[in-house]
This record gives sequence, C-alpha cells and structure tokens, in this order.
Amino acid sequence: MKISELIAVIKKDNPLLYWTGLLNFILFAACLVLFFFDTRLVTGINPWIKPMKFGLSVWIYLWTFAWVLRYLTNKKNITFISWGITLCMVVENAIITLQAARGVQSHYNISTALDGILFGTMGTFIGINTAHLFYALILFLFTATTLDQHMLMAWRAGLFLFLVGGVAGGMMIGHFSHTVGAPDGGVGIPFLNWSTVAGDLRAAHFITMHGLQVIPLVAFYLSSKTKRPLTTTWVFFIFYSLICLRLHQVALEGKPFFDFF
Repeated sequence: MKISELIAVIKKDNPLLYWTGLLNFILFAACLVLFFFDTRLVTGINPWIKPMKFGLSVWIYLWTFAWVLRYLTNKKNITFISWGITLCMVVENAIITLQAARGVQSHYNISTALDGILFGTMGTFIGINTAHLFYALILFLFTATTLDQHMLMAWRAGLFLFLVGGVAGGMMIGHFSHTVGAPDGGVGIPFLNWSTVAGDLRAAHFITMHGLQVIPLVAFYLSSKTKRPLTTTWVFFIFYSLICLRLHQVALEGKPFFDFF
C-alpha cells in the first residue's frame, strides 16, 4: 500500500484521529512561523520550539493510531481509544502552546499556582493516555485482529516500547528535569535540544517511544524481503530494544547521547 493510499484509508476509517492529527501538523507549521518573529528565550531556547516539536510528534502519533486501530474488530474499542487519546493530546498541546505564548516553561514548572495547575493537568492526561495505550496493548494481545502473524507481533512490540518509553518520562517528572549531571537549558543539538554536554533522558524517551512507528514500518518492509518475516522482526525488535536500553544507561550516567559507543 502506498503512503497516499494509507492516508486516504485512515481518513475514511478514523476521521477523528485524521483531522486531529492534521490540526497538530497545522500547529507545528504555525509555531514554525512564530519562531522567526519571537526573540524570547525559555531555558535558553525559543519558546515556540517545544509546541513545534509536540505538534509534529502528536500528528505522527494520532495518524499511527488511526492506522493500527483499523486492525481491531470491535468498533466500540476503536471509538473508545480514539476519543481517549484525542482528548489527552488536545489538552497536552493546548497547555504547551499556552505556556509558550506566556513565555514560561510548560514542564516541571510550579513557580506559580497557575503553572502548577497546568503542569499537574498535563500529568493527569498523560496518565489517562498511558492507560488507553495499555488497554490497546491488551486488545492486541488477547482479542481478534485482522493482522498476519509478523505484523501483529510488530504492533505488539511497538505498543510495548511506547509504554516502556514512558518510564523515562516518569523519571523526568520525578526529578523535575530532563538533564542528568547539569542544569536544564544547556548546550544542545538544534531543534531537539538534547544536551551535548550531559545526560539527557529525552533522547532515550524519544527513541524508545517512537518504536511504535519504527518496529511496524521495518516489519512491513521486511515482509517483502525475507521468507521468514516473523523471525527477522523479532531480531530487529531485540536489536532496537538494546539500543533503547543503552540510551537510558548513557543518560543516567550523565553522558550525552552521542557517547552511545
């Protein structure tokens, strides 16, 4: 299936996730424009970078779920998960964008009562989103789907890695920072801003969670390249998981992500 055909299918099958995802892409584009007209800095970077990144990430996330949920056979489950994650992502990005407009941090910010309420609200809805993800994984483990064996395994693995990636998110919230061995806001790579001088849990968090897309895409590619797609998908999943574990180890040792080796 071509990408254009897949987009047409998810638009038809799950318009809620399709249009909400598209709105998040529009948010990304709007923040990109604002980036060039705003000279303020928040923790050393332009305030519009964070909603830009989250707009792009949530767009991919929602379209990914519009893709995977179509393989479930129970329409009520599809509707429940679709509305749940849509609500959570709308709240999350609305707060991130609001805080960017105010010129303050959205994450780890309890400097005022309002900031504390907004940060707490984000945490609550991320918890709700995680619960929906866990429910989706349970469905793919124990209920009927229309997937063949190796793609079913790939989606199970992707959902599992997404949930595991939340562990680093919990660590960051628990420490009220994402940098290990230095204050937040130091020197980082362009756009992503992952620290180049200290450990940064965001790298491990990002790579692990996006296994949700990487594992199924690689499995789909391998299906036409090998006679044993299930075995090769398992091998790739193990390889990718080891990379994620190493990224967590490097970050917790206070080393930048490019010290992987």
